[in-house]
Amino acid sequence: MSTAWEQLEGAALSLARSGAIKDRLADAYRNHLALVNPEELPAALHAEFRACHDALTRERPLRGEDAVRATVRKMSSQQADEMACCVVRLFAAMAREASAEAAVARPEVLDAALTNGSAGANGSAGANGSAGARVLRKGRSQVMELYAAEA
Repeated sequence: MSTAWEQLEGAALSLARSGAIKDRLADAYRNHLALVNPEELPAALHAEFRACHDALTRERPLRGEDAVRATVRKMSSQQADEMACCVVRLFAAMAREASAEAAVARPEVLDAALTNGSAGANGSAGANGSAGARVLRKGRSQVMELYAAEA
C-alpha cells in the first residue's frame, strides 16, 4: 500500500513526463491521486486536495469514459496546465508539511546536522564548513529534515 506522499510524488512525476498535458493529467489522477487517502494528508492540505479532486471530476462522463476523462476533455490546454500546477503545488506542500513535522518530531537529527557541520563524509571540511550535514542523508525523511534545517 502506498502512502499519500508516494502517490502525490507519483502524480507529480506523471506530469513531468512527455506527452499531451491532458493525457498526463488524466494519468496522474487515475494512477495516483485517486488512490490518495485524504485522511493521510495533513489537515492543512485537506481543502486543497478536495478542490483538486473536485476540479478533475466535475463533468458528467459520456458512454465509455470516466468523469476524469470527460473533465479533462472539456478543459482548455491552459486550464489543464493550471490543474497540473495545482497537483505539483499539492505535492510541494506535502513535502513542506512532512519536513516541518519531522523537524518537530526529531529535533536531535537537525541539531546533530547543524552542530557536526565541520566534518564531511570523508572527514574533511567543505568550503563553507557545512559538509557534515551530508553524512546524515540516507533516506527521504532525513533529506527533508536537513532541508528544513537549511531554511
